[in-house]
Amino acid sequence: MKSLLKCIVVATGLFPASVFAAQLEARIDLSDQKMRIYQNGKLRHSWKISTARRGYRTPTGSFKPTRMHKMWYSRKYHMSPMPHSIFFKGGYAVHGTNAIKRLGRPASHGCVRLHPDNARALFRMVERVGRANAAIRIRH
Repeated sequence: MKSLLKCIVVATGLFPASVFAAQLEARIDLSDQKMRIYQNGKLRHSWKISTARRGYRTPTGSFKPTRMHKMWYSRKYHMSPMPHSIFFKGGYAVHGTNAIKRLGRPASHGCVRLHPDNARALFRMVERVGRANAAIRIRH
């Protein structure tokens, strides 16, 4: 019934579809190397990540996804695969990695690395709600 009402309200133009989209927030904590996914303010997932190792940096702040690619290859780092990339600032992205054993500690050139299954899940969540309704927040 709820989805039918949503369709009617959106179809009649009373409210834009974005009013009904779920809000998605990826909170990244550099100090504990974890990403927590919140949907509509509720914690849904907590995943190990890898961010910048010594000599590199992961930018901090609040960002919106700028572009997404199911598969991207880093032109800067020897065409390294970056599955399910969600770019948020220039060349910085959240993406899957094959270096699973390094998750939970700094290991990247600045990107936020996730287990490939988690990267795929996050990618799908952002696709579902739309980039405008997703946020990436990175703090120390």
